[in-house]
Amino acid sequence: MSQTTVQPQLSGAMFLFERPELINVQSHGELGIQAASRPFAFCSKVRAIPLTVSEIAEACRHYPVVFSSQEEWQPLAIVGLLDDVNLFVDEDGNWDPYAYVPGYVRRYPFGLAAETGGDRFAMVIDAAFEGLRRDAERKLFTDGQLSDFSRQAMEFTKTYEADRRLTEQVFKAVKDMNLLTGQTAQYTPSNAQTPQSFAQYWGVDEKKLAELSDEDFLKVRKLNVLPVLYSHLLSLGNWRNLILRRMRRFNMTETEAATVRRFS
Repeated sequence: MSQTTVQPQLSGAMFLFERPELINVQSHGELGIQAASRPFAFCSKVRAIPLTVSEIAEACRHYPVVFSSQEEWQPLAIVGLLDDVNLFVDEDGNWDPYAYVPGYVRRYPFGLAAETGGDRFAMVIDAAFEGLRRDAERKLFTDGQLSDFSRQAMEFTKTYEADRRLTEQVFKAVKDMNLLTGQTAQYTPSNAQTPQSFAQYWGVDEKKLAELSDEDFLKVRKLNVLPVLYSHLLSLGNWRNLILRRMRRFNMTETEAATVRRFS
């Protein structure tokens, strides 16, 4: 009796992936990866990029680091204001060479898809990536097996996935402390006295953090979350840097950069 192997199917969407596909020799056996002419064009139209706990200390030097919601403490690096424009990616598709590039972006066009209800993972590639070509030197497969290049990419994505899961576990452990509050980013224009609001986000309430019980404070310290939370708080000084970036990108005044939406 013959048996038919059922190929696994990918369901759902992946952030920044236009056409995610499970890597397999039947579909991708002759393909490889070469450098894209505009390497970061795929993330040039977003305002935020996911982060993991291990990245926050570095990312806080360049971006406001906030959280997605009170229910899901997903750390985010804010890269744009008002419009869906990543202010760290220039018109040639290059990331600012002096700014930290989040791991979620660096692993592209690769990713991992989790098995529904299980712990197994499958490697994913964005089939829309412009560098996915037949004539590329770095092949995805060699003699029907994943190439060394693909295995290295898989190791990086597995490391990133482990860090992402750790991020979920760490913040889940402190979620019941209700440290997050809805907050508003404000700035005071030059020669003005009244601050103006330009962004809303979820952030750590410094007063609640300072008033943690000894038991909860010890729990946060043992989880090594304190450096992460303080890095987040320090990062909020970068809101003004985003305004300055927007001023330069679109030749705006300070007030326009914080209030005028260019694209609908």
